Amino acid sequence: MHRGKGMKFVGDSRIKANHRMPNVPKDYSEYPGKTEAFWPNFLLKEWMVGAVFLIAYLLLTVAHPSPLEGPADPTRAYTPLPDWYFLSMYQLLKYSFASGPYQIIGTLVIPGLAFGALLLMPFLDKGPERRPSKRPLPTAFMLLTLAAMFYLTWESVVNHDWEAQKAMGAIVEEVEVDIDESLPGFAIWNGDTGEQAKSCIGCHAADLKGGPAAPKLVGNTLTAEEVEEIIHNGRGDMPPGAFAGTDEEAKQLAEFIASLKAKE
Repeated sequence: MHRGKGMKFVGDSRIKANHRMPNVPKDYSEYPGKTEAFWPNFLLKEWMVGAVFLIAYLLLTVAHPSPLEGPADPTRAYTPLPDWYFLSMYQLLKYSFASGPYQIIGTLVIPGLAFGALLLMPFLDKGPERRPSKRPLPTAFMLLTLAAMFYLTWESVVNHDWEAQKAMGAIVEEVEVDIDESLPGFAIWNGDTGEQAKSCIGCHAADLKGGPAAPKLVGNTLTAEEVEEIIHNGRGDMPPGAFAGTDEEAKQLAEFIASLKAKE
Protein backbone atom coordinates (compact mmCIF):
# COMPACT_ATOMS: atom_id res chain seq x y z
CA MET A 1 0.00 0.00 0.00
CA HIS A 2 1.46 3.29 -1.07
CA ARG A 3 1.75 6.05 1.47
CA GLY A 4 -1.13 8.49 1.29
CA LYS A 5 -3.07 6.49 -1.27
CA GLY A 6 -6.78 6.54 -0.59
CA MET A 7 -6.42 9.10 2.24
CA LYS A 8 -8.20 12.46 2.43
CA PHE A 9 -7.02 15.42 4.49
CA VAL A 10 -9.83 17.44 6.07
CA GLY A 11 -9.37 20.76 7.85
CA ASP A 12 -10.77 21.30 11.33
CA SER A 13 -12.87 24.49 11.61
CA ARG A 14 -12.30 24.60 15.35
CA ILE A 15 -8.64 25.36 14.88
CA LYS A 16 -7.85 28.99 13.90
CA ALA A 17 -5.35 29.60 11.20
CA ASN A 18 -2.15 31.02 12.65
CA HIS A 19 -0.89 32.62 9.48
CA ARG A 20 -2.21 35.10 6.91
CA MET A 21 -1.08 35.99 3.44
CA PRO A 22 1.09 39.12 3.54
CA ASN A 23 -0.31 42.26 1.88
CA VAL A 24 2.09 42.18 -1.03
CA PRO A 25 1.08 43.51 -4.46
CA LYS A 26 1.17 41.28 -7.45
CA ASP A 27 4.30 41.10 -9.52
CA TYR A 28 3.65 43.04 -12.71
CA SER A 29 6.91 42.49 -14.50
CA GLU A 30 6.00 44.87 -17.34
CA TYR A 31 5.90 47.76 -14.85
CA PRO A 32 8.83 47.08 -12.49
CA GLY A 33 8.90 49.21 -9.36
CA LYS A 34 5.56 50.88 -10.15
CA THR A 35 3.17 48.76 -8.12
CA GLU A 36 2.04 48.96 -4.52
CA ALA A 37 -0.69 47.63 -2.31
CA PHE A 38 -4.05 49.32 -2.83
CA TRP A 39 -4.79 49.23 0.90
CA PRO A 40 -3.49 51.17 2.66
CA ASN A 41 -0.61 52.54 0.56
CA PHE A 42 -2.31 53.74 -2.63
CA LEU A 43 -5.65 54.66 -1.06
CA LEU A 44 -3.94 56.71 1.67
CA LYS A 45 -2.11 58.75 -0.98
CA GLU A 46 -5.38 59.36 -2.83
CA TRP A 47 -7.04 60.58 0.37
CA MET A 48 -4.14 62.90 1.16
CA VAL A 49 -4.21 64.47 -2.32
CA GLY A 50 -7.99 64.85 -2.15
CA ALA A 51 -7.75 66.51 1.27
CA VAL A 52 -5.17 69.02 -0.01
CA PHE A 53 -7.36 70.02 -2.97
CA LEU A 54 -10.49 70.17 -0.81
CA ILE A 55 -8.82 72.50 1.70
CA ALA A 56 -7.42 74.64 -1.16
CA TYR A 57 -10.88 75.02 -2.72
CA LEU A 58 -12.34 75.87 0.68
CA LEU A 59 -9.76 78.62 1.21
CA LEU A 60 -10.41 80.01 -2.28
CA THR A 61 -14.16 80.19 -1.71
CA VAL A 62 -13.61 82.02 1.59
CA ALA A 63 -11.03 84.45 0.18
CA HIS A 64 -12.84 85.08 -3.13
CA PRO A 65 -16.59 84.57 -2.76
CA SER A 66 -18.78 84.45 -5.84
CA PRO A 67 -19.82 87.94 -6.95
CA LEU A 68 -23.46 88.79 -6.51
CA GLU A 69 -25.47 90.51 -9.22
CA GLY A 70 -28.61 92.56 -9.18
CA PRO A 71 -32.01 90.87 -8.91
CA ALA A 72 -33.59 89.59 -12.10
CA ASP A 73 -35.62 92.22 -13.90
CA PRO A 74 -37.80 91.00 -16.78
CA THR A 75 -38.14 94.56 -18.09
CA ARG A 76 -34.40 94.87 -18.81
CA ALA A 77 -32.36 92.91 -21.30
CA TYR A 78 -29.65 90.62 -19.91
CA THR A 79 -27.19 88.41 -21.73
CA PRO A 80 -26.31 85.36 -19.58
CA LEU A 81 -22.72 84.16 -19.62
CA PRO A 82 -21.70 80.58 -18.70
CA ASP A 83 -18.89 79.74 -16.30
CA TRP A 84 -15.33 79.55 -17.61
CA TYR A 85 -15.39 75.79 -18.20
CA PHE A 86 -18.29 76.21 -20.67
CA LEU A 87 -16.87 79.24 -22.50
CA SER A 88 -15.46 77.03 -25.27
CA MET A 89 -18.93 75.68 -26.08
CA TYR A 90 -20.34 79.21 -25.77
CA GLN A 91 -17.82 80.46 -28.33
CA LEU A 92 -18.47 77.53 -30.66
CA LEU A 93 -22.14 78.50 -30.93
CA LYS A 94 -21.13 81.96 -32.20
CA TYR A 95 -19.72 80.61 -35.47
CA SER A 96 -21.96 80.43 -38.52
CA PHE A 97 -21.32 76.72 -39.12
CA ALA A 98 -22.54 75.86 -35.59
CA SER A 99 -25.38 78.32 -35.02
CA GLY A 100 -28.63 79.46 -36.61
CA PRO A 101 -29.90 76.80 -39.03
CA TYR A 102 -26.81 74.70 -38.21
CA GLN A 103 -27.29 74.85 -34.45
CA ILE A 104 -27.68 71.07 -34.32
CA ILE A 105 -24.03 70.80 -35.41
CA GLY A 106 -22.77 72.95 -32.55
CA THR A 107 -25.00 71.45 -29.88
CA LEU A 108 -25.05 67.74 -30.76
CA VAL A 109 -22.80 66.71 -33.64
CA ILE A 110 -19.45 68.22 -32.58
CA PRO A 111 -19.82 67.48 -28.83
CA GLY A 112 -21.13 64.01 -29.71
CA LEU A 113 -18.05 63.25 -31.81
CA ALA A 114 -15.76 64.44 -29.02
CA PHE A 115 -17.45 62.36 -26.31
CA GLY A 116 -17.77 59.39 -28.69
CA ALA A 117 -14.03 59.43 -29.33
CA LEU A 118 -13.43 59.53 -25.58
CA LEU A 119 -15.71 56.54 -24.99
CA LEU A 120 -14.13 54.54 -27.81
CA MET A 121 -10.57 55.24 -26.68
CA PRO A 122 -10.21 52.01 -24.61
CA PHE A 123 -11.16 50.02 -27.72
CA LEU A 124 -8.93 52.02 -30.09
CA ASP A 125 -5.83 51.79 -27.93
CA LYS A 126 -5.35 48.36 -26.32
CA GLY A 127 -1.57 48.24 -26.13
CA PRO A 128 0.38 48.08 -22.85
CA GLU A 129 2.66 50.97 -23.82
CA ARG A 130 2.42 54.00 -21.53
CA ARG A 131 4.68 56.52 -23.23
CA PRO A 132 2.70 59.15 -25.24
CA SER A 133 5.16 58.92 -28.13
CA LYS A 134 4.30 55.24 -28.51
CA ARG A 135 0.54 55.92 -28.48
CA PRO A 136 0.00 58.28 -31.43
CA LEU A 137 -3.78 57.93 -31.74
CA PRO A 138 -4.87 58.79 -28.17
CA THR A 139 -2.11 61.39 -27.90
CA ALA A 140 -3.29 63.13 -31.07
CA PHE A 141 -6.92 63.10 -29.87
CA MET A 142 -5.96 64.54 -26.49
CA LEU A 143 -3.75 67.29 -27.94
CA LEU A 144 -6.42 68.22 -30.48
CA THR A 145 -9.08 68.44 -27.76
CA LEU A 146 -6.91 70.55 -25.45
CA ALA A 147 -5.91 72.89 -28.30
CA ALA A 148 -9.55 73.37 -29.37
CA MET A 149 -10.74 74.03 -25.81
CA PHE A 150 -7.90 76.47 -25.14
CA TYR A 151 -8.43 78.37 -28.40
CA LEU A 152 -12.22 78.64 -28.06
CA THR A 153 -11.98 79.72 -24.41
CA TRP A 154 -9.37 82.34 -25.29
CA GLU A 155 -11.49 83.68 -28.15
CA SER A 156 -14.53 83.92 -25.92
CA VAL A 157 -12.65 85.84 -23.22
CA VAL A 158 -10.95 88.25 -25.62
CA ASN A 159 -14.01 89.09 -27.72
CA HIS A 160 -16.53 89.45 -24.89
CA ASP A 161 -17.52 92.92 -23.65
CA TRP A 162 -16.84 92.45 -19.94
CA GLU A 163 -17.61 96.05 -19.03
CA ALA A 164 -21.12 95.79 -20.51
CA GLN A 165 -21.60 92.43 -18.78
CA LYS A 166 -20.59 93.94 -15.46
CA ALA A 167 -22.94 96.88 -15.95
CA MET A 168 -25.86 94.58 -16.78
CA GLY A 169 -25.49 92.60 -13.57
CA ALA A 170 -24.44 95.44 -11.29
CA ILE A 171 -26.34 95.99 -8.07
CA VAL A 172 -27.61 99.55 -8.47
CA GLU A 173 -29.05 101.45 -5.56
CA GLU A 174 -32.52 102.69 -6.30
CA VAL A 175 -32.67 106.44 -6.68
CA GLU A 176 -35.73 108.29 -5.43
CA VAL A 177 -36.78 110.95 -7.92
CA ASP A 178 -39.77 113.25 -8.01
CA ILE A 179 -41.19 113.20 -11.54
CA ASP A 180 -42.95 116.41 -12.34
CA GLU A 181 -45.70 115.29 -14.69
CA SER A 182 -46.84 118.87 -15.17
CA LEU A 183 -43.80 119.67 -17.31
CA PRO A 184 -44.46 119.65 -21.07
CA GLY A 185 -41.49 117.33 -21.53
CA PHE A 186 -43.24 114.55 -19.62
CA ALA A 187 -46.02 114.37 -22.22
CA ILE A 188 -43.39 114.32 -24.98
CA TRP A 189 -41.50 111.50 -23.24
CA ASN A 190 -44.67 109.56 -22.60
CA GLY A 191 -45.61 109.70 -26.27
CA ASP A 192 -48.77 111.72 -25.68
CA THR A 193 -47.89 114.37 -28.27
CA GLY A 194 -46.61 112.29 -31.18
CA GLU A 195 -44.36 109.42 -32.27
CA GLN A 196 -41.02 110.96 -31.27
CA ALA A 197 -40.84 109.30 -27.83
CA LYS A 198 -40.92 105.71 -29.11
CA SER A 199 -37.22 105.59 -29.88
CA CYS A 200 -36.38 107.05 -26.45
CA ILE A 201 -38.49 104.56 -24.51
CA GLY A 202 -37.16 101.67 -26.63
CA CYS A 203 -33.64 102.20 -25.21
CA HIS A 204 -34.11 104.07 -21.92
CA ALA A 205 -37.27 102.12 -20.91
CA ALA A 206 -40.60 103.60 -19.92
CA ASP A 207 -39.46 103.93 -16.29
CA LEU A 208 -36.34 105.87 -17.42
CA LYS A 209 -34.04 103.28 -15.80
CA GLY A 210 -32.16 102.54 -19.02
CA GLY A 211 -31.09 99.27 -20.59
CA PRO A 212 -28.00 97.40 -21.85
CA ALA A 213 -27.19 100.02 -24.49
CA ALA A 214 -28.59 103.14 -22.83
CA PRO A 215 -27.93 104.79 -19.46
CA LYS A 216 -30.63 105.46 -16.92
CA LEU A 217 -32.04 108.96 -16.85
CA VAL A 218 -33.37 109.03 -13.29
CA GLY A 219 -30.83 110.57 -10.95
CA ASN A 220 -28.73 112.10 -13.76
CA THR A 221 -26.50 115.13 -13.14
CA LEU A 222 -26.86 116.78 -16.55
CA THR A 223 -28.10 120.28 -17.22
CA ALA A 224 -30.91 121.00 -19.66
CA GLU A 225 -28.39 122.40 -22.18
CA GLU A 226 -26.26 119.26 -22.00
CA VAL A 227 -29.28 117.02 -22.47
CA GLU A 228 -30.44 119.05 -25.45
CA GLU A 229 -27.01 118.78 -27.06
CA ILE A 230 -27.09 114.98 -26.64
CA ILE A 231 -30.59 114.87 -28.15
CA HIS A 232 -29.40 116.67 -31.29
CA ASN A 233 -25.81 115.35 -31.65
CA GLY A 234 -25.97 111.98 -29.93
CA ARG A 235 -23.53 110.32 -27.55
CA GLY A 236 -22.18 106.79 -27.29
CA ASP A 237 -24.64 104.35 -28.83
CA MET A 238 -27.21 107.09 -29.38
CA PRO A 239 -26.89 108.33 -32.98
CA PRO A 240 -27.43 111.98 -33.97
CA GLY A 241 -30.95 112.83 -35.07
CA ALA A 242 -32.59 109.98 -33.11
CA PHE A 243 -35.19 112.42 -31.79
CA ALA A 244 -37.88 113.09 -34.40
CA GLY A 245 -39.59 116.04 -32.72
CA THR A 246 -39.19 119.78 -33.22
CA ASP A 247 -36.51 121.96 -31.62
CA GLU A 248 -39.07 123.30 -29.15
CA GLU A 249 -40.08 119.77 -28.16
CA ALA A 250 -36.41 118.79 -27.80
CA LYS A 251 -35.90 121.72 -25.43
CA GLN A 252 -38.94 120.77 -23.35
CA LEU A 253 -37.81 117.14 -23.24
CA ALA A 254 -34.33 118.23 -22.15
CA GLU A 255 -35.78 120.29 -19.31
CA PHE A 256 -37.84 117.33 -18.16
CA ILE A 257 -34.88 114.94 -18.19
CA ALA A 258 -32.66 117.47 -16.41
CA SER A 259 -35.28 117.72 -13.67
CA LEU A 260 -34.91 114.02 -12.78
CA LYS A 261 -32.41 114.70 -9.99
CA ALA A 262 -32.04 112.42 -6.98
CA LYS A 263 -33.58 113.53 -3.73
CA GLU A 264 -31.16 115.12 -1.30
